[in-house]
Amino acid sequence: MVKYGLDYTRCRWILPLLLGIGVIFGIIALAGRGWLESQTLPYVHQASLWESCTRPGQGGQWTCESLMGYAWGRAAAATYLVGFILLVICFALAIIAFAIDTLRFNFIRGIGGLLFVAAVFSIMGLVIYPVKFSTEIQMTGINMFSWAYGFGWTTAIMEICLGFFFCCLPNYEDQILGNVKPTYFYSSP
Repeated sequence: MVKYGLDYTRCRWILPLLLGIGVIFGIIALAGRGWLESQTLPYVHQASLWESCTRPGQGGQWTCESLMGYAWGRAAAATYLVGFILLVICFALAIIAFAIDTLRFNFIRGIGGLLFVAAVFSIMGLVIYPVKFSTEIQMTGINMFSWAYGFGWTTAIMEICLGFFFCCLPNYEDQILGNVKPTYFYSSP
């Protein structure tokens, strides 16, 4: 990756593109209704980050209750939302950093640090939600934390991994800019 992956003329937009994918995954997690779902028939429970919906039987009407009435619901939503906002800020800063003709490597390292902070907030929200939800909300049947919750964890993992990439990238500044003489492993007889 160091020798060819971030060459200016070829692949310098890989990291901002991955951040953009993380933003899309975060939007899916925030808007998705699949944080918790019933695992078996009859499907009687479905929850998002914002509300919990139940129905009495297979053909009944869904009744929804806002999770913002609970302190832990507000805390989970707020911490995950703060992590998502920081991710969007990092995405905008990465586009600015890679659009400039000369990379500012200290600026890139700062984006990596901000990604770690975003990951901490996202993980806090992702841990608060299932712990408090399973203890304070009455659940019937077998339930599972589902696809939207998985997108939330994927976003948090991407924040951590991309934070490492952004923090370690300045260590290879000379290789990326082409200031290092190539080494050949050929010896003459």
